[in-house]
Amino acid sequence: MTSFDPKYLQSLSGSISQSTALEQSLTTELSSGLAISSLQDNPVAVAQSQLLGASIAQQDTFVQTASGLQSRLQVADSTLGEIVSQLTKAESLAVQGNGGTLSASNLQAVQQQLQGIQQQVLSLINTSYQGSFLFGGSQGSTAPFAVNSTTGAVTYSGDNAVTYVTTPEGQQIQTNLPGSAAFGTGASGVLGVLSSLIQDFAGSTPSTTAVSDSSALTSALAQVSAQRSVLGNSLSRIASASTYTQSTAAQLTAAQSSLVAADTARVATQLSMAETQHQALLNVTAALEGSGNSLFSYIK
Repeated sequence: MTSFDPKYLQSLSGSISQSTALEQSLTTELSSGLAISSLQDNPVAVAQSQLLGASIAQQDTFVQTASGLQSRLQVADSTLGEIVSQLTKAESLAVQGNGGTLSASNLQAVQQQLQGIQQQVLSLINTSYQGSFLFGGSQGSTAPFAVNSTTGAVTYSGDNAVTYVTTPEGQQIQTNLPGSAAFGTGASGVLGVLSSLIQDFAGSTPSTTAVSDSSALTSALAQVSAQRSVLGNSLSRIASASTYTQSTAAQLTAAQSSLVAADTARVATQLSMAETQHQALLNVTAALEGSGNSLFSYIK
């Protein structure tokens, strides 16, 4: 029986164990596509990956928030557009009523149309979206405006609170439009001016305040249009911020993937070499056993 140095046999056994472990590690890396499977593999890369993951989560959260805000702002903008249209009609009716050529019955028709417009505007101003009133400031659970059907007096139940969303880059964008800012309150607001005009054309001739009330309506209309521009600017900025954030998130995701991703071509080559080396070690073991020497008996 051929004698073998026990240290050689122990070294051979250790090499086989290491070769097996290397094969398993490379096989796992190739199948998962990840070069890092635990903190011990590369603590620095793992820490960087976690930071990137947190940033990606922040970006994704903003994109989801922006999507909801865009929908809400689009509804608000559409509502304001319809209000502008209704007030433009009222402005035209006021001009007709002040023309001095309409009969009492025609003035009554103007008054009735103004009443219809006021009801339509009131309904639009009290528009809600997903259970929250659009123009109540922070008081989204209560209809912001009401008109006394007898006196024409207007009450505003909302507040002046303006809300903002902060982008991942730290920019603040206005996300609401309080009714007090867009439509005014009391007698000088949109609904109050319409109430005054309705009273101006209640008789056989326009009242002495009809001209000034018509001018007040023009000013109120200009205010609504100006505030709609503010909302439109917010809508545009949120859309741009969302697009930019999605692009940034995609770049961060690619960077994170690159940080932990395996180089499959390199790993495949290494695995092939490891398999060849492992097979060579097994061949040596088989040769020893074939010569009547049990490797395991020598190790013992």
